[in-house]
Amino acid sequence: MNETLPPAAPDPLQRFSRCHDGILAHLHVLGELPALAAAAARARETAGTTLAFFRDVIVEHHAQEEKELFPAVLAAAAAGAERDRVAAIVERLTREHREVESAWRRLEPALADLAKGRGAALDAAAVEALVHRYEAHAAYEEAEFLPLSETILGRDDHQMAALGLALHMRHALPQALARFRRRL
Repeated sequence: MNETLPPAAPDPLQRFSRCHDGILAHLHVLGELPALAAAAARARETAGTTLAFFRDVIVEHHAQEEKELFPAVLAAAAAGAERDRVAAIVERLTREHREVESAWRRLEPALADLAKGRGAALDAAAVEALVHRYEAHAAYEEAEFLPLSETILGRDDHQMAALGLALHMRHALPQALARFRRRL
């Protein structure tokens, strides 16, 4: 009879050593947790500030352009080719505002969840597309529309002053009303 012997039991000291290896591996993962927690906290904070920033700054900026700047430049542009060019640029910029705002609305729910510390799948490609879309929008406006606006409005100091006053009132009146309401 050819009997096979059972495998030899591992050395008891090796068992302790292997157990330490497993414990240390888990503790090393635990060591990564503070950095992960800090990144999660930063993600919550960034999501929250971005939500407020888009609403309070970007949407307001678009509104100022569409209600104050675009009409002022259109009104001051010379009839004919200049006014046609301004109208085409204004149409494009306004369309781009709506596209940016639409892209934002698709991202907003995930950002709101992240801001509240809930797990959310934030579409990285959609975020990147929004950033690139706004970079292109701002570059076009800076290169084409704002220099043209400066030329057109710069022909008459009164038009530039009227635009400045309109923008000032747009900011000053809501701030004054807010201070007044706080006193009540």
